[in-house]
Amino acid sequence: MGLMLPSPDSPREHARALMARKDVIEAEIKAQVDILKANSSDMTSPLVDREGFPRADLDIYAVRGARVRIIELRNDLREIMDEIGKVLEHVYDPSLVVTAPSTEGSSSPVGAGENLQPFARVDGVAPGSPAAESGLHREDLIVKFGHLIRSSFTDATLQPLAELVSGNENRELRVQVLRGDEIVTLSFTPKKGWGGRGMLGCHIVPYNPSS
Repeated sequence: MGLMLPSPDSPREHARALMARKDVIEAEIKAQVDILKANSSDMTSPLVDREGFPRADLDIYAVRGARVRIIELRNDLREIMDEIGKVLEHVYDPSLVVTAPSTEGSSSPVGAGENLQPFARVDGVAPGSPAAESGLHREDLIVKFGHLIRSSFTDATLQPLAELVSGNENRELRVQVLRGDEIVTLSFTPKKGWGGRGMLGCHIVPYNPSS
């Protein structure tokens, strides 16, 4: 049997193309930031001296151009990230038949509504992290993360979850965990630069109830 390549129009290939565009945009942003650094400047540094004259130690034209381009690229990056998040939903959960509850921080008895099964366990939560702020607890069992449920994972890794988080920086994600005999709904906002490792600040491991 010959090797069958995925269709270029498939959600998976679309996601890869978007990720490649994201990398290009991020590389150009870095190049523009380097221009600012070369001029000992940033996005808010004054371009005139105390007397109101253009600073002689700066390449004003280069700094202004870099600032404008960074703003444009950041807007482009934001749009790409939004599109990546939407495409990844179709990559890992094509049916999208399960919808998130509308109430944050709510809980319901196990067995009410969706028949959700745990696929990951929280092994640790860093203080002050996005995970801690959301109310995540150590030993919580994750039954739904964004659109991901147990059937979204085809192997023993949590790669789909990691990709969903990386594609949704600064965007709210609904997460449902099994805590005791209740399903608790939380809201996460993945973000970099919160003061620790990762975008959530928690350690999540695969969960297998038979192990």
